[in-house]
Amino acid sequence: MDAFGLMRRIAEMVEEIASWGYTVLAPNVFYRDGSAAELAPTEDLRIPENRAAFFQNGVMDRVNGLTPDKAEPDAAAWVATLAEHAADGPIGTTGYCMGARLAMRTAGWHADSVRAVGGFHGGGLVTDAPDSPHLAIAGSAASYALLHADHDKGLTPEHVAVLEAALTESERPHVNEIMPGAPHGYTMSDTSSWDAEGARRASVELRAVLDREVRSAG
Repeated sequence: MDAFGLMRRIAEMVEEIASWGYTVLAPNVFYRDGSAAELAPTEDLRIPENRAAFFQNGVMDRVNGLTPDKAEPDAAAWVATLAEHAADGPIGTTGYCMGARLAMRTAGWHADSVRAVGGFHGGGLVTDAPDSPHLAIAGSAASYALLHADHDKGLTPEHVAVLEAALTESERPHVNEIMPGAPHGYTMSDTSSWDAEGARRASVELRAVLDREVRSAG
């Protein structure tokens, strides 16, 4: 999920990935703050003003409050839950916006399980902090599909270059590109940031990395 939570679009993504033949888990990563229904937007986010207003109601407090020390045990629970319901073998992680950070970190925490990572219009993937998400790449065993938003303040071309260096140095197979003209949030059809071509490409790249690294090894 992204900062908006488990909205209709996330359910559509779950169904799409499941249609490719995968078991899919979409957790409410903000469960400490409330249920998915309690935290869901009440206005039509396809209207730009409503999308902007949503972020004035404590959303970023929830995002910033999900620190790595909280997310790590959560990720262990997600991996364990998948193991209960899916066939033996490697798994993939995927995330949108802040979810891309979780996907990358989970790959580092569970290198024995995670073989594929999809991250789309991610923000904050490269920081100066000692726990920057991009540092998880070195400890992972995954292939990466990273498609970034264009003109994104949370992930600049300089950040993309840092990601490229980390992926190359760690010899991780990868796609690491900026999607021209695609704004932050481009995969989310229930918000004003929707970009059909960006969403299509994200789906293609996610399926490719899952099929190559998860299905082929399963």
